[in-house]
Amino acid sequence: MSDNHGDGLMPDGVMDRNLWISAALNVLITMAELVGGVLSGSLALLSDAAHNLSDVAAVTVALGARRLSRLPPTTRHTYGFKRAEVMAALGNAVVLIGVTVLIAREAILRLYHPEPVAQGVMLTVALVALVANLGSVLLLRRHEKDDVNVRSAFLHLAQDALASLAVVVAALLARTRVGPYVDPAAAVLVGLAVLRSALSLAMETLSTLLEGVPREIDLEMLAQSVEDNFEPFQLHHVHLWQNGPGQRLLTAHVTVDGNMTGRSIEALLTGIKGFLQEKWQVSHATLEPEVARCSDPSLLGRWEEPCCGPRPEGGIHPR
Repeated sequence: MSDNHGDGLMPDGVMDRNLWISAALNVLITMAELVGGVLSGSLALLSDAAHNLSDVAAVTVALGARRLSRLPPTTRHTYGFKRAEVMAALGNAVVLIGVTVLIAREAILRLYHPEPVAQGVMLTVALVALVANLGSVLLLRRHEKDDVNVRSAFLHLAQDALASLAVVVAALLARTRVGPYVDPAAAVLVGLAVLRSALSLAMETLSTLLEGVPREIDLEMLAQSVEDNFEPFQLHHVHLWQNGPGQRLLTAHVTVDGNMTGRSIEALLTGIKGFLQEKWQVSHATLEPEVARCSDPSLLGRWEEPCCGPRPEGGIHPR
């Protein structure tokens, strides 16, 4: 059995620096919006303050998880701690969902009992928050596609930028006839947008924790591409999952010719691993060569049945 140990590299310190800057900006925004919300009586502003407070928590958790994920593997945690980032992202999503539901509930109640707001204070604070939130979004934008943990923080910040924009619009309309209704309506609309993104993030992180195949990969296409490039050798009993950002793992059986030498088999497996890493970004592959076809040569195989040879002692079928 052979292993490939070319795990993906972690991003450099630029991402950490940008996360720290975003956290500092959001602390200032939260303080300003809390004071401004109380002085102006704006629920939308207080809603935005709550979201920004969750941003501070999101970025702080993201930073802590990134530090933990860099710890080396141990004899008890052999893949290291990259899952810490995924768990942090899920925690952030759950918190964001909870905060959004509470604020949306309060906003709906206020629609039935609208209250006037102080336009000047509300507009000034909202504009400052909008600029700061946009700055935070730009800082993390180039990192969010590579790291689900950073993506969770990015989503917090992006939704807060949208919330700040909605508050600005609500402030501009505060003195109109519909002004008292615009503030809670803006809070509800922002909440719905936040809820959608948070639910999507929660589903993605749950899939990772349940060792699901990354959504951008078609497992059948992956196996077929290997067979097309290394014919007549075939791949089956394929299992692919993502341990954390930048760490895709794969195990599979590869049928080989019984006349091949050990050196030829090793060269074949090395070639397949290189192809998997270059084409499919699989950073750690474990391939098991077999001369005889399995009794179940399907793509996924059946875990409850032994594939080749007798069932191991204890009833455990090794990957």
